[in-house]
Amino acid sequence: MNPFDYVNAINYSKQNIIESETEERAYNSFIVNRSLSYFPDTVAAANIMNKYHNLDNRLQFDFLLNIVRKRKRFSKWNKLEIESDVVAVKEYYGYSHEKAKHALPLLSKEQIDLIKIRINKGGRQ
Repeated sequence: MNPFDYVNAINYSKQNIIESETEERAYNSFIVNRSLSYFPDTVAAANIMNKYHNLDNRLQFDFLLNIVRKRKRFSKWNKLEIESDVVAVKEYYGYSHEKAKHALPLLSKEQIDLIKIRINKGGRQ
């Protein structure tokens, strides 16, 4: 089962979808709590479940199912945006992400363009 099925059940459908042991094991409390933490009316409930992370999955799901009011909630997840310059420096020099970020200010725009040309593997862009 998809972790977002549990989030949709908590937010909108209000149906208890944990009926078997495998569905209980598929419940990912981190993903569910993180998706609920984006909204001001559910952040407190998510914080309580983060505090009591040692509870069984069924107990966490039942708590959130009964405490969160029914409402359509949707937000985009914050994702790490990786600059193409950092990716090029990482690939060319074999650096880690942090080391490439530190090396980027030392390179000029012409050097970065030259690196991008050298690591270009062809194909469609």
